[in-house]
Amino acid sequence: MHPRQLDLLSSLSAPAVDPRGEYAVVAVTRPDLAADAYVGQLWRVPLTGGTPVRLTRGFRDTNPRISPDGGLIAFLRAQPGGRPQVALVPADGGEPMVITDAKLGVSAFAFSPDSARLAYIAAVPEDGRYGTLDGVGAGQEDPRRITSYKYWHNGRGYTSDQRQHLFVVDVPDPRGEPPVAPAGRAAKGADDAAKANLLPTSSQLSSGDFDHDCPAWVGDQVVVIAARHEGADGDLRQDLYRFDPAGGDPVRLTDSASGPSAAMAPVVVGDQLFFVADDLGPGGRDFAGRNPGVWRMPVAGGTAVRLTDADGVHVEADLVADGDGVLAIDLVRGDGVAIRLDASGETDRWVLPGSVKAVGAGGGARVAVLASASSMGELVRLPDGVVLTDFAARLRGEAEPVAAEELVATAPDGYPVHGWVVRPAGDGPRPVVLMIHGGPFTAYSSTFFDEAQVLAGAGYAVLMCNPRGSAGYGQAHGRAIIGGFGDRDSVDVLAFLDHALATVDGLDAGRVGVMGGSYGGYLTAWLIAHEHRFAGAIVERGYLDPQSFIGASDIGWFFPQEYHLDRERMDAQSPLLLVGQVRTPTLVLHSEDDLRCPLSQAVRYYTELKLNGVDTELLVFPGENHELSRSGTPVHRQQRFDAVLDWWSRHLPV
Repeated sequence: MHPRQLDLLSSLSAPAVDPRGEYAVVAVTRPDLAADAYVGQLWRVPLTGGTPVRLTRGFRDTNPRISPDGGLIAFLRAQPGGRPQVALVPADGGEPMVITDAKLGVSAFAFSPDSARLAYIAAVPEDGRYGTLDGVGAGQEDPRRITSYKYWHNGRGYTSDQRQHLFVVDVPDPRGEPPVAPAGRAAKGADDAAKANLLPTSSQLSSGDFDHDCPAWVGDQVVVIAARHEGADGDLRQDLYRFDPAGGDPVRLTDSASGPSAAMAPVVVGDQLFFVADDLGPGGRDFAGRNPGVWRMPVAGGTAVRLTDADGVHVEADLVADGDGVLAIDLVRGDGVAIRLDASGETDRWVLPGSVKAVGAGGGARVAVLASASSMGELVRLPDGVVLTDFAARLRGEAEPVAAEELVATAPDGYPVHGWVVRPAGDGPRPVVLMIHGGPFTAYSSTFFDEAQVLAGAGYAVLMCNPRGSAGYGQAHGRAIIGGFGDRDSVDVLAFLDHALATVDGLDAGRVGVMGGSYGGYLTAWLIAHEHRFAGAIVERGYLDPQSFIGASDIGWFFPQEYHLDRERMDAQSPLLLVGQVRTPTLVLHSEDDLRCPLSQAVRYYTELKLNGVDTELLVFPGENHELSRSGTPVHRQQRFDAVLDWWSRHLPV
């Protein structure tokens, strides 16, 4: 794979399944270098055989949902440069109609059980901000008065002046006569309301200085996730709240002070409510290395019961109702495994060759989006794994992905370190790039990963492991580095590197580089302060100094405290304070609008390297945030790849 082939990377949404179990609808999205944007449409996939058919032809159509009666498909449609809005199309085809006009766009929505209404979430801009006042741009807005910890978020910016609220709208007949805007003489005499009355009227159900998310209908009422409790600004807890479209105050269904903190959209199965939640401990901040699990409680409210094992099951994605139970995904050793739970917690598991990214169910049929070594995702049937799509055909044909080889090393204390090697075909020995993932509570997978494929395409062997601190190996594995950043994790990574160099054919032990982003940037900077064996390093969007992270990052008010425990250890575990020990040529790569690991971390680190005479460069991407390598603009993603390959060509030539 080469950077110019980003156009080949097709991603599938969570599938929506027809209530008769005859077909599924997925959104297929890809980066487009010519448009410098992400484009995609909806596809209808028969579940009993047949050719997938493109349903829509919008610029970017995503998040499909099929109405409970099977008659409509709703989705989010975004025009070039525009915000996503809810659109409807008859399930048997027709021209979509957009039914919302949220100034900052719609982020989530759900059909009512009778298919007559839609609940949706949209950010509501404060008067005078985000273009609500003609002629007043962002630089001329009034000052922001901040009195809380939670006032901004990476990728979104300031949040307290654009709270996410719950709305309900009646579903119009998409086959009815469309509304017509007044024109000519009629327009001259019409008031503004008549001119604007081209969309159905939405009713706002929530209000206040709170964000709401993940709407789900429970009968004729709507349940959302929100942090509306007293003291919410000082903890990470969220609860389920029920809103009545007829009016009235919301009803709190869970108590996160003594129970679980809701994390993903709930689903209704009979008289029970299933939802994904975290256990955040007595203080409500103990998030580090915690496995999210499936919980169940009565729809009317009451005690929540955990159905999955807290130590061994890590639930990765939204739940999907399936008969008398729910489908979910368990993260196991880097890969997603489809599971099904009933109300008693009895579990079925379907291990497929790859990693399950999303699941869907309806009419007795079950499907999953399955990533593999040569595809970012295809729709498959459950439980037999029959593949129903081939959206990665061009990727396989033009980029020829390299399969990852599984490898297990042993740390000095006897602990197993699991990961993968991606080697290009042909004779070695190949220079080696050790890649370190972010998080730390995430994991590398066995499946297609564009970062590894681009490096392999340039002739490098790539090593990826999941050291202690990673997700998918049990909660004890994830929490093992609390208070000890750079300790067990770096030992595990080096043990994996040494084992691979000693046992895998075609690797050049004398030519090794290291790179990583976010927490991976942290561990890269930590390693090059202690090891001088690397020919070069790339520190990307790095978490580089815990103390100065506080007050600069959107998560700075709790992240360093929970992982490092105290100020003394923050300094002892700071790569920035060890920068004087670095001798390795280092590229510092960062995004200008990164609020998760702020640009200030990168600038300080780069400047200290330069003052110390280290061969270093700083590359800053304007307009991008922490997610540059995953969802940054396509041209910037290509330029980033070009810069990475250029750096390695100079410091670790093939």
